[in-house]
Formats: sequence, structure tokens, C-alpha cells
Amino acid sequence: MIHNSSVIDKKAKISKNVKIGPFCYVGPNVLLSEEVELVSNVHIEGNTSIGKGTKIFPFASIGTQPQDLKFKNEKNSLSIGENNTIREYVTINPGTEGGGSKTSIGNNCLFMISSHIAHDCTIGSNVIIANNVPLGGHVTIEDSVVIGGNSAVQQFTRIGRLAMIGGMTGVLKDVTPFGLSIGNRNYLQGINLIGLRRKKYDNKKIMGLDKAYKEIFSSKNLHENLTKINGEYKDNELVSEVIKFIEKDKKRPICTPQN
Repeated sequence: MIHNSSVIDKKAKISKNVKIGPFCYVGPNVLLSEEVELVSNVHIEGNTSIGKGTKIFPFASIGTQPQDLKFKNEKNSLSIGENNTIREYVTINPGTEGGGSKTSIGNNCLFMISSHIAHDCTIGSNVIIANNVPLGGHVTIEDSVVIGGNSAVQQFTRIGRLAMIGGMTGVLKDVTPFGLSIGNRNYLQGINLIGLRRKKYDNKKIMGLDKAYKEIFSSKNLHENLTKINGEYKDNELVSEVIKFIEKDKKRPICTPQN
């Protein structure tokens, strides 16, 4: 069903059972998969694909030119997965040549009002980004991350799986998987116990992660601390995931406890 006030380019690919409400615009290189719904006043352009069952609310702007002065109209793309909810005034930009030319979003995410996904971001699945949260360019958000309202994530930052960012937090440093991070300039407050229990992880493994967390962050020299616990937690995949995250990019600053 396409409202007669909407403008749909003839070259756009519109799949079955797509609903397009009044005053929407869909550009020539856009793919809308089955059961996508544009409520009204939605603007979608660029090389943009939107997965099955995704619902986009009024005044969202998807696929428009990156907010990067280095962008010179090079070929780029934006890929949004299935069953996402994109609320009012959300903006999502495609990639740039300097970041792989692609922005990608997984499945089952919720982007609340006025959140912004900048160029070259990689967002996993089951991510929740609350109201008024901007992500800078080249940010990586792994699966099941929650970011509280009015926070901001600096460019190139990584946030590990199942981490939680408290509201009004300025995220300048990478947050390890399962971390709970807050503060005007973010620091770690502990591990995301509620999130881990909701995912039904074994309590013994959660306790092991909590113990390892204290040892990993016992001093500012994280890599030295990792060598001390090397092998001690080899059977705990939660601890292994945190260690791999820290070791993956040794140039990036890692968010640590305040004290």
C-alpha cells in the first residue's frame, strides 16, 4: 500500500506487503524488503537497503550524505537489517571511502527519537539506542548493547557486547563487553549484571567474570594485568571475550574504573 502523496522513484525496489504512508520520498537506489513500513514523512535515499519488517516513523532521514567534509560523493552504501524500529527524527548516514564505504545495522534494534548513526558505523543486533544519542563516525556497537538517553559516543569508539551505557554519558573510551559505563567522561562502574542474568548466563561464570574484572582493572596497565591471569579463566567464555576485546586494538584507550 503506497499513499498517493508519496514520491517513489521508478527505479526503487519495493517488495511485497510494503506500507508507505503519506508524504514519503524513496530514491532510485533504495531497496525496501517485505513488510517494511514507512509511517509518514520519511526520507530515504542513496544505496540503501532496509530489511524485512523494519518500521520507520515520521521525519526520519535515512541514507543522506555523510556529515564528513572529506566525503567527495564517492560510491557508498547503507544496510539496515530486519525488524528494526526507527523512531521520529532519527538520522542514519552511509559510509565514506575512508571507512570502508559502508554503514551497517543488524536486526531487532530500537533507535529512539533523534538518535544519529554517523558514517561508517557498524551496529550489531538487539541494540537499543535511547533518545538524543549521536554516534560519531566509524563507531562499532556489538550485539545487545544499551545506550541511555542524551549520551554521546565519540568517533572510532568500540562498545563491546552486552555493555550498558548510562544516560548522559560522554563515551570517549572503548567499553569492554558486559561493562557498565557512566560519567560525564565515561568510566566503568562494574559489569552489567542485570543484562547477563537476562541472557541466562550461568551464575558461576558471571561470578568468575566479576572476579576477573577486578583483576584486569586492578591497575592502569591492563596488558600487564592480562598476562598475570593468562590461562586462569580459559573455561569462562565471558572472560575470554573481554580479553580478546582489549587485545584486539592496543592503540585504543579502554574505559576503566574511576579509582
